Amino acid sequence: MEFTAEQIAGLLNGNVEGNPEAMVNTLSKIEEGTLNSLSFLANLAYEEHLYTTDATIVIVNRDLELKTAIKSSCTLVRVEDAYQSFTKLLEVYNQFRNNKTGIEKQTFISESATVGEDIYLGAFGYISDNATIGDNVKIYPQTFIGENVTIGNNTLIYAGVKIYHDCVIGDNCIIHAGAVIGSDGFGFAPNKEGSFDKIPQIGNVIIENDVEIGPNNCIDRATMGSTVIKKGVKTDNLVHIAHNVVVGENTVLAGQTGISGSSKIGKNCMTGGQVGITGHITVGDNVKIAGQSGVSKNIKDNQVLQGSPAFSYTDYMRSYASFKNLPSIVNRINELENK
Repeated sequence: MEFTAEQIAGLLNGNVEGNPEAMVNTLSKIEEGTLNSLSFLANLAYEEHLYTTDATIVIVNRDLELKTAIKSSCTLVRVEDAYQSFTKLLEVYNQFRNNKTGIEKQTFISESATVGEDIYLGAFGYISDNATIGDNVKIYPQTFIGENVTIGNNTLIYAGVKIYHDCVIGDNCIIHAGAVIGSDGFGFAPNKEGSFDKIPQIGNVIIENDVEIGPNNCIDRATMGSTVIKKGVKTDNLVHIAHNVVVGENTVLAGQTGISGSSKIGKNCMTGGQVGITGHITVGDNVKIAGQSGVSKNIKDNQVLQGSPAFSYTDYMRSYASFKNLPSIVNRINELENK
């Protein structure tokens, strides 16, 4: 893929300062710019690199005033917001890169499956009975789609994903490599012999539109009913969502977050890494939970939490300030007692 400065300016509603025919075919950081690469400057902490970069084209804010001359080999594209414009170009680049179509050899599609238009199915993919695949879906190699699964339009499923039977994936979703959707929930009942009997997990997983699931996520099917990941949710690597959990719209879960069975997470929530949420509780809307916190009770809307067990972030910081001084406080108490 190659683009000229003039084409990039047209796409971003920008202005060319330099050679409009300057050509780029790769992307780079401004401090690591190379010939024929495109970069950007949004943070002025990196401005010094603008005057030395070997990048062929650099996107900058329209109001940036140059402190000295840039290299003659460098062309600027001036836009209203360099960061947003570069992000837009990354989206375009990604669309080109993922614009695969066709069905590769050594794949299996059941005769009872329904497959939409302009799909891509990578080698060793398996589409089971009565599965429904929407238009413009991209399914990378070694992916398993179980019986009665429905996948909406424009969804991207990377290599090695496993989607068990009866699960539903919405439109415009991204599921990264190694994710398992719809495996059994952790349901076992103790018996008289002291071992455990497996409780059949007969529900499914519903992932709504515009969701992104990170690599190696495990989202368990419901015992009955559905585990539901609502519209706009984003999950990081190694997230576990247990059976019958509901995650609200536009909530984001950082790496190694674990949510136990039947808990309900509100919309617009954020968790840091390694957050643990116990089962059968409700977390309200707009809640923020700091990394490595453990949540064991219902949380109202708009709370900011930290600690294990988690409590108010402000109270946590005050308590931690005292905790750090605990050795000196104990010494002072001992001195007073000795007197």
